Amino acid sequence: MELTKHTHATIVLTDGDRSLVIDPGAYTPNSAELVAGTSAVLITHDHPDHFDAGILTAALDAQPELHVWAPANVAAELGAHDGRVTAVAAGDTFEAAGFPVEAVGGSHAVIHADVPEMSNVGYLIAGEVYHPGDAYFVPEASVATLLVPTSGPWTKLGELVDFVRAVKPARAIQIHDLMLSDAGKSSFAQFAQQLTGQELVTLADGQTITL
Repeated sequence: MELTKHTHATIVLTDGDRSLVIDPGAYTPNSAELVAGTSAVLITHDHPDHFDAGILTAALDAQPELHVWAPANVAAELGAHDGRVTAVAAGDTFEAAGFPVEAVGGSHAVIHADVPEMSNVGYLIAGEVYHPGDAYFVPEASVATLLVPTSGPWTKLGELVDFVRAVKPARAIQIHDLMLSDAGKSSFAQFAQQLTGQELVTLADGQTITL
């Protein structure tokens, strides 16, 4: 299986001719292209950096093979599209483009006490890759490749460190990093490695690694 990191939180997993796109949001310039090249999309929550309703609605109309899995409020916004949009919640398991997926978590990380609680679903894919969306929720299952959010109004370095320590992945990769400069990404990676003993890998947008 190969993993390609795109801008911010967008990830593509491929295995042979199968592909799975996670969080093709409005901050990712090639989101429409990525969605056009897949049959399966996972959305963690409804914030625009993770979810572009216009792109997905157009793709669902144009691509009869496309299926989308997302929290209930996102699924309701997209509409049923002949059953190709599925609402998911923590504890659900399903297959997307042949990849086994488990939904975990359920709540967005707290931004501020004055901001209402929001939904957020993380995805553990093929028992290998965990995309937490906007949360540092620790799943019960073991995780080989952990995608670690490093920038945003809700992120905190101390919570990031505790997240990596608790999950104990074989590999940790920065995502959700658009709000950091190159120096900022390097700084987060340095602190994370010092405090966890785990390298926090920084991939360029569009870079692919084999898992």
